[in-house]
Amino acid sequence: MVKITLGVEGMKCVKCEAHMDEAVRKMFAVEKVTSSHENKETIILSEEDIADEKLQEAVASAGYTLTGIAREPYEKKGLFGLFKK
Repeated sequence: MVKITLGVEGMKCVKCEAHMDEAVRKMFAVEKVTSSHENKETIILSEEDIADEKLQEAVASAGYTLTGIAREPYEKKGLFGLFKK
């Protein structure tokens, strides 16, 4: 599993966050997506990595500007994450 953090410029409110989350969900099969207008970022948890070009396309389709992409491995936490290896 991979955690992808996108820098996103242009989100101003919680409705913008929901709009960005919806754009990501429409384009990709992700485990979880969370956007924050205050932090100017969208965090995606996905089983598979997503190409930079596709991420750029998703952000642009929502009407925002991509300012950066960071990736890191992600392991599920919590009770069910303990049993997964």
